[in-house]
Amino acid sequence: MSATTFANPLLERVTRPPPKRVAIIGAGTIGPDIGYYLKSALPALELVLVDLKQEAIDAALARMAGYAEKAVARGKMRDADAQAVLAGVTGSTDYAALAGADWVIEAATEDLALKRRIFAAVEAEVADDAAITSNTSSLPAARLFAELKHPERATVTHFFAPAWRNPVVEVIDWPRADRALIAWLRRLFAATGKLPLVTADAPCFMLDRVFDNWCNEAAHLLGSASAAEVDTVAMAHVHAGPFFVLNLAHGNPIIVETNTLQAAEEGAHYAPAPIFGSVERWLTVAPGQRVGMPAARAAAIDDRLRGVLWSQAVDILDRGIGGGADLDIGCRLALGFKRGPLESMREAGDAEVTRVLNRFVADRPGMPRPRRALAEYQPRERHIVTDRIDDVVVVTLRRPEALNALHDEMTDEILAVVRRHEDDAAVAGFVLTGYGTKAFCAGGDIGRFPSLLGDADAAAQYARDCARLLVHLDRARKPVVAALNGLTLGGGFELAMRCHALVADRQAVMQLPEITLGILPGLGAMVVPYRRWPAAAAVFHGLLARGERLSAAQAHELGIVDELADSVDVLIERAVARVHALAGRVRPAPGGAVAVPAWPAGAARSAAGKTLSTQMVALIGRAVRDAAAAPSLAEALEVGYRAFGESACTAAAREGIAAFIERRAPDFGATG
Repeated sequence: MSATTFANPLLERVTRPPPKRVAIIGAGTIGPDIGYYLKSALPALELVLVDLKQEAIDAALARMAGYAEKAVARGKMRDADAQAVLAGVTGSTDYAALAGADWVIEAATEDLALKRRIFAAVEAEVADDAAITSNTSSLPAARLFAELKHPERATVTHFFAPAWRNPVVEVIDWPRADRALIAWLRRLFAATGKLPLVTADAPCFMLDRVFDNWCNEAAHLLGSASAAEVDTVAMAHVHAGPFFVLNLAHGNPIIVETNTLQAAEEGAHYAPAPIFGSVERWLTVAPGQRVGMPAARAAAIDDRLRGVLWSQAVDILDRGIGGGADLDIGCRLALGFKRGPLESMREAGDAEVTRVLNRFVADRPGMPRPRRALAEYQPRERHIVTDRIDDVVVVTLRRPEALNALHDEMTDEILAVVRRHEDDAAVAGFVLTGYGTKAFCAGGDIGRFPSLLGDADAAAQYARDCARLLVHLDRARKPVVAALNGLTLGGGFELAMRCHALVADRQAVMQLPEITLGILPGLGAMVVPYRRWPAAAAVFHGLLARGERLSAAQAHELGIVDELADSVDVLIERAVARVHALAGRVRPAPGGAVAVPAWPAGAARSAAGKTLSTQMVALIGRAVRDAAAAPSLAEALEVGYRAFGESACTAAAREGIAAFIERRAPDFGATG
């Protein structure tokens, strides 16, 4: 039974308000980090840290203050915001401090008996409707909460370190949990910058099954390889090897504990490697470092590591512990894998996956093997989620780690959804929105563009290829409405322009920042707005030539945004209503030639006063003028594609892209 109604948590309707007072039990490693995340997202929140030891509380409060101090020093937080984060934070060794808490989070040692005693004490202090969650990484909710008087208000919320920064949190769907509680947690996490992944109530849940067995398998390899050799091979798949991570997290006892639990439940093949009982710290290499070894040894290590990864992946899906897309994104964002396990299986191909798994199961009898054809494990959509609100399909761009930026695979997934439903009489139209509250879409990934520098034809074709979704929307018969829920930048703004209507959160901001990177927007921003909103032509000149920002309110005044919304609920409601209003009234994008005002003269400077490329500003101006004179939309778009190709051959583009990759400010003074 699923606790979720919508794939996008922010579409869930909840009656429970956001928490006003949260208590965290356990002021050790992760408790203060959870508290800092909550206070950063909800500054008005009252937060109390409860621990048996006052020194632990003191250290936790000092750590939170240190986080805020560093954030201010690095320019990521204002002094006033830091003060708000630290205000209302207290500590206590007395459980009476739990009184009035509407959410209690347990983050104590992984000991079932201890946790049950804690929950009994919690129930004695809080109201019957207060939410109770545990941060356990392995203990099933059915065991943790079996003795609660009101188990329906309890579940597991498993954070990942560092909890104040790592976006992933597993929300465990167990049979006795109130459906409304799961919906509330998912929505709350998504609204506060987290990526909640719902999993079944199996020991170690979803992601720790991957991590713990990855580390355990690494230890099983030590009879034929060193820790440094294993980490060296592993770094083809992860940013840091398993032994380096275990040293960092003092994680040996965790692997012993979790794999002992799995072995008791699922078989002796999960038993922790005996060496964990005799080693405190591993002799290994740091990320980026390598040690040499014979090729055959490296290949054997790689086969075992991929074998355990893929074995766990198919088992998780076969047993319904989690979903494929969630598994992949969770492994990347929570565990630091470069590719999710299903993605790496797809890249390896069926023959190689079959070879590796057959060898792995032969070496490690009892480990799971696929129960169905390998192709059936691949998710249809990895980077978007889709929902239905009545007869409207809502497509949510879900790449929170990149502020929902577009890339080829996401583009194809959106296009496939539109094509799948555009001839369905039961579908009135589509809404496009972004995951979370920060961004609709922060543009397009640079992708292959650096490799195209110097090749005008190839770069122009790249622009045409990237525009395939947008061109399809130009011809769409059913309405597509963009619901802008935050930053709408570059290619994201170009996507929104091609929708038939735009509805925006009042805090949304639109920008075409390409000029600040020494490039230009080649997917239609130099063409479409001058035809759709001719009265705002001068504004678009500023967006293109200076990288100016456009607020949702300004865009509404100019007619670019059709409606404003004060909340996510209203945003999606109005977008859906706009789809219905446009049904049967979709008009093709304007195609004829249009007049545009003179291109702005003067120094090439950004809205922030930084020097821009005079060559690129002139190239954009010429493209705008030539596209405006084109007799059809297709010909005008072609002007933009060719200009994009021309831009790839400039010194400004080489400097801008190099600066972006190197994370430095570009110097356009020398490029012109």
